[in-house]
Amino acid sequence: MDTNHYTYYLSWSSEDGEHVGRCAEFPALSWLSATPEEALEGIRKTVCEVVDDMRTNGEAVPEVRQP
Repeated sequence: MDTNHYTYYLSWSSEDGEHVGRCAEFPALSWLSATPEEALEGIRKTVCEVVDDMRTNGEAVPEVRQP
């Protein structure tokens, strides 16, 4: 499975004063950054690392959400 197929989205956090990157398939994960591009890059990298860890540990990896 390609983690690039997951659903990523960006928002602005007034509380943190930064952009927030999130992934719908992994709602507990987020990444804060000064720019939306960096927030997207950060959350995508984080999801990739988590998926790699899950696979290594024999855990079930979430399926890609369908529209």
